[in-house]
Amino acid sequence: MRETDWMMRLLGPAEIRILANKLDLRPTKKLGQNFVIDAGTVRRIVRVADLTPDDVVIEVGPGLGSLTLGLLPAAAHVVAVEIDPVLAGQLPVTVAERDAADRLTVVNADAMKITLDDLSGHVPTALVANLPYNVAVPVLLHLLQVLPSLRKGLVMVQSEVADRLAAGPGSKVYGVPSVKAAWYADVRRAGPVGRTVFWPVPNVDSGLVSLRRRDPPPTTATREEVFEVVDAAFAQRRKTLRAALSGWAGTPADAERALRAADVDPSARGEQLDIHAFTHIAEHRP
Repeated sequence: MRETDWMMRLLGPAEIRILANKLDLRPTKKLGQNFVIDAGTVRRIVRVADLTPDDVVIEVGPGLGSLTLGLLPAAAHVVAVEIDPVLAGQLPVTVAERDAADRLTVVNADAMKITLDDLSGHVPTALVANLPYNVAVPVLLHLLQVLPSLRKGLVMVQSEVADRLAAGPGSKVYGVPSVKAAWYADVRRAGPVGRTVFWPVPNVDSGLVSLRRRDPPPTTATREEVFEVVDAAFAQRRKTLRAALSGWAGTPADAERALRAADVDPSARGEQLDIHAFTHIAEHRP
């Protein structure tokens, strides 16, 4: 089947509602279920994801399969991680009706708990997903940690979360997600997404975030040690680093000594530092 033919067979709003009725599906906020019902948005996501025929894609929260059907012709294989057992059972059926079941693996699991060993031998190179909004950041950071094979990604998240993930030092929304994501990748906004492309319609705007994997900053500190500094620095973001890191270092004086050794102004605040500065602070813990 030609790719153009395949892409024309994406699920439309009517088909999605018929399928939902068949499954007696009632989308829940608990699972962050807002399904994409607009084929144009699916095509846009697949295009912006810049996939190659050799890519193995991991998709989190495929739901009824709208995006999955768009990804299959663009990649070598799609591994779909779905926590809802009913949806996980239906997805292979939906895909089989379009003659591409051999290119799909469905994993019925919590994305926050999966490792490479759970992916049936597939080694994903790209993450493309409409992430459940209630767990978008922890899921993204978890996957970047446990799947070092991921070289790129395009995720759809709540617009405010997209801003935070892509923010740089000095921005009002720069914080823990910004710094931790920067440990793994170059993160950028890749465009807005309207509310009406989802069912049910969410009460927030959405946005696309593009990720390109890069090596972590060179440092003698571990990732865990660096992230501990980040968490402490933003736990009380109105405080200076001398005060915010006093618990981490032992005392305010110890924090100041560590900061000066790292060539960081003790009167600065966390939102002023990039990932490299945080690694330097972690290296000088008393």
